[in-house]
Amino acid sequence: MNIQVYTDGSCHTQHRVGGWAAILFTGDEQIILTGKDINTTHNRMELTAVIKAIEYIKAEHTNVNAVSIFSDSQYVIRLPERREKLEGKNFITKKGTDIQNADLVKELYSIAAGISIEFIKVQAHLKKTAAPNYNIEADRLAGKMLNEVVADMGY
Repeated sequence: MNIQVYTDGSCHTQHRVGGWAAILFTGDEQIILTGKDINTTHNRMELTAVIKAIEYIKAEHTNVNAVSIFSDSQYVIRLPERREKLEGKNFITKKGTDIQNADLVKELYSIAAGISIEFIKVQAHLKKTAAPNYNIEADRLAGKMLNEVVADMGY
């Protein structure tokens, strides 16, 4: 089975709250995963969307051959090519501090083990067309989660 996943994250940087979304296509089935978080950043929400999608896939689908993850986040898309360098430096910067989001980056690398994953960059915030654009839908869902957490927090 090949699974396609569209992910996005959104964050209110002033209040440090955010939302994330992942849309998974497994054959004829479409699964939508969403969530929200506090004390977060945009990159953390982008990473969380990918991690939650992979967790779901591993828990629900044992016969996965390949996963294609579509994201508009250059940060997320470049993580596989940066893996060797980051692990070689033990996730430490030149200044001797942990890289940003080291916890989630390590979690992504760990959970992705054993699955063939291709990360595909898509252009962000395209205008709606007649053809379905699931990146737009993931962006809309992540924004909805962000708006909910903003309302929950009373901002």
